[in-house]
Parts: sequence; C-alpha cells; structure tokens
Amino acid sequence: MRAVVYRGARRVEVEQRTAGEPGPGEVRIAVAFTGICGTDLHIFHGDMDARVGAEAVLGHEMSGRIDAIGPGVSGWSLGQPVTVMPTLSCGHCPACRRGNTHICHNLRFLGIDAPGAMQSRWNVPAGLVLALPERLPLEHAALVEPVAVAVHDVRRAGVSRGDHVVVVGGGPIGTLIALVAQREGAHVVLLEPDPFRRSVAAELGIEALDPAEVDATAAIDRRTAGAGADIAFEVSGAPAGVATAVDVLATRGRLVMVAIHSQPRPVNLHRIFWRELELFGARLYQRPDVVAAIELVAAGAVPAERLISRIEPVPAVDAAFAALESGGAVMKVLIDWREQDR
Repeated sequence: MRAVVYRGARRVEVEQRTAGEPGPGEVRIAVAFTGICGTDLHIFHGDMDARVGAEAVLGHEMSGRIDAIGPGVSGWSLGQPVTVMPTLSCGHCPACRRGNTHICHNLRFLGIDAPGAMQSRWNVPAGLVLALPERLPLEHAALVEPVAVAVHDVRRAGVSRGDHVVVVGGGPIGTLIALVAQREGAHVVLLEPDPFRRSVAAELGIEALDPAEVDATAAIDRRTAGAGADIAFEVSGAPAGVATAVDVLATRGRLVMVAIHSQPRPVNLHRIFWRELELFGARLYQRPDVVAAIELVAAGAVPAERLISRIEPVPAVDAAFAALESGGAVMKVLIDWREQDR
C-alpha cells in the first residue's frame, strides 16, 4: 500500500508501506478519494508542527470501501461503501458527559492527532464508520465531511425559513453553509472578494457580492428594510470579515464564528452591546450532522461535482497541494487512491 507522509514544512512524500490487519473493533478501508482542506494546508505549511509532528499521515475528508473486518465487528460487509467521522472523543470529560463529544476536552482528530486517510488502506475504529448509498459516486462522497461542517454550523445558528443570512467568505465551507442555509429556506447573501469563488456561488444559485465594491451593511439594510441580517457566519478568517459580520446584523442577530482565527481580533463590542447581539462558536460536527450530510450529497442537494475542481493521482500529491494554495480557480482538490497498490 501507499501513504502520503508529512516530512516537515512543505514536504510530503509518497511512501510504500505494508497494510496492517484491522485490530479488535476496527475495520480496514480501501480508500477511494481523499480531499485536501484548509487544515491540511496549514499542516503542510508547518503551522501545526507542535501538534502533528513529523511522519504524520494527513487527511480526514474521504470515501472508500470496507476491505477487511477486525475481530468483534459486525454489521459490515466487504466492499461496502463508507466514509469516516474522524473524531475520537474520550467519553468522560465534562463536554462528553454533557453530550458534546465533538468538542471533547481530549479530542483526537484522525489526520491530525492520529494517522489519517491519505493512505490506500486505513484501519479505523468501526464506531466512526458510516455507510454510504451505493448510488453515491465515491468522489462526491469525499465531500461529506465538509458538508457535515456546514450542516452543524447552520443548526448551531438556528437558521429557519425566512431568515436573512449573510455568509462572509466564499471558500468551500462558506459556500456549503450558504447552500445548506438556503435549503432551510433562508435568504442568503455571500460576501467574497475573489471573482472565481463568486462565479461558483452564482452557478449554484447563491447571491454573491464583492465587499470591495459594495457597502455590505448598506446592501443588507436595503434587503431587510433597514433591519439587518438575522444571522451572519464569519468564514473568512480575516479581521475585515469579523467587522463586517458584526456590522450587518440586526438587533439580537446571531454571529457564528466558523473560521479559525490564529490570533485575537478587534471586535466592536459596543455594537454587540447596543444591538444585543449573540455570539456563537461552531466547531466540527456530531454524528447526526454527518448522517444529514450524506443524505444531502446523495440527493444532489449539494452539487458535489461543481465543487470538485481537480482530482489528482497519488504521485501528484505535491501538485494537489500547490493547486489548493495557489488561490486561483480552485475549490476542492481530491486525491484518487483507487489505482494504487493495495
């Protein structure tokens, strides 16, 4: 089998390994596709070395088929299409005891804290595996994990029919949040400076504005008769995005922080006080979110094929990372493992 191994900042290598048998409670998956996301890119840049370390196998957005079944595991069959919810919670910390296992105090994330899906065969705990419909193309199924992020974010915000929603940042997660919010019946405006990302959003039926050319607050006020947006999602990770997300909100509007900000940001606390705004953090997802994401992708409600920009073979993994970090006409990049040595 082959694995993509992180060797340090901007260095990944394809390594030949021996596939291990699944242990008790595990299944082995023949990985079909692995997606590269922003977190993988942060690791690739060397920004997470203190957590990841060298010799790591990255990847957590994936699809594949059951290849072997370990002792004590039932309910699965060889060749069955699956995806993985890559979060290992401890089950006994305060967060877990309250049912918030996705924000476990001791959370281990596959592909970051433990070997991930950038390998042609992957042993994982059977409890993290979810079945996929046979009709769902495996390349589309590789987007289930980011769709689950969007499902969780929209649920966390309490989006409902008729809400006015602003999404600040039109990358893959921002676009998916906009799609899921629209499906809930919300009126959605996406703010994104990149013309390619705006064009993708427009093709998907999302109204997208350039915040460099449009006064976002004034534009939202016109759409809401001066009230402002009910909910704003900050997905840009930029200081200007935070300011805009606060400014567009209506009285008692909800600000949902989705992007990972690596340093503290200035926030207009007077605006939060004056309009009695609410601030929510939204991190990861829970199993019902992943189940809902599978249903959305399988039903075509999330048009995965229009979000996948490139599919690269394993030997071209460097090109895959380069394409994603280029900032050009790219949304999602997948690695195809199907023809690799098993």
